[in-house]
Formats: sequence, structure tokens, C-alpha cells
Amino acid sequence: MEPRRTAWIVAAFAAALDFALVVCAFGFVSLLTGIEVIVDAEAGLFVAPAAIGASVIALLLTLAVTLRRSDRIWPSVIFSAVWAWLALVVVSVIGYAFASSANTLLAALLFGVGFGIGWFGLLVAALAAMTAAFAVPVARGRGSGMERPRWPWERDDEE
Repeated sequence: MEPRRTAWIVAAFAAALDFALVVCAFGFVSLLTGIEVIVDAEAGLFVAPAAIGASVIALLLTLAVTLRRSDRIWPSVIFSAVWAWLALVVVSVIGYAFASSANTLLAALLFGVGFGIGWFGLLVAALAAMTAAFAVPVARGRGSGMERPRWPWERDDEE
């Protein structure tokens, strides 16, 4: 299979895994610590889902580019964490600027950076790095000719 197609397939599954992990981690952290995901009520209900969606899309695009050459793991892991975190912060700033009644750039920047360096923002970066660390060996194996695992009923009797 060509490296470009393999990279997009692995990146898509990794992005789905990252989304599930982020939603699960946000729920558990919020439940166990009693901290709300979005502390400021002026931000509205749309900022957190939009920021998470942007971080997942950033991870998808980063992995689709870096997994084409999957011989090194660290560029994929570092770039995935940085771009996912940066997308989260930027969309948080923009979302807060549109949603809040304050309409000041400083308030939006403080909200976005505060969200990014809090528990939830750091979780997004850590989970993106972990997901990329799992995606690189999969892409490397698929690129070297590894076949997908088969269920028992899919196997031939000769095996």
C-alpha cells in the first residue's frame, strides 16, 4: 500500500481514538476533581466542543503528513502534541471572543491561554502525543507490508 494512503488511514483511526480519549479524560477529570471544563459561563456551550474538534482535526492533518515517513517517531509525537494544543488555544480564543459579552481581545487571550495551560488543555496535548506514539508503529508496520489481523472465520484452513 502506498505511504500516502496508509498515512491517511492510520491518521483517521488515530484521530477517532484521540477524540474518544479526550472526551473520556475530560469526563473523568471533571468528575474526580469537581472542576468544570469551561469555568467562565460567558464562553457558552460551543467553545469546548469547537476547541476539541479543532485539536482532533489538527492531529489528523499532522499525522497524515508526518506518517508518510514513519521511520522516526519523535517528529510525529512532538508535532502532534504542539499542533493539537495550539489549535485548542486558538479556537478557544476565537470562540470566547465571539461568545462573550466582554468583546475584548485581552479577555479572550486570557481565557484561551488559561484553558490551554489548565488540566484540560494539557490533557489534549498529552493525549495527542500518546495517540501519535501508537500511530507511528502501526503506520510503520503497514508500510512494510504487514497485513491486517484476521478474524478466525476469515482465515483459510491452510494456515
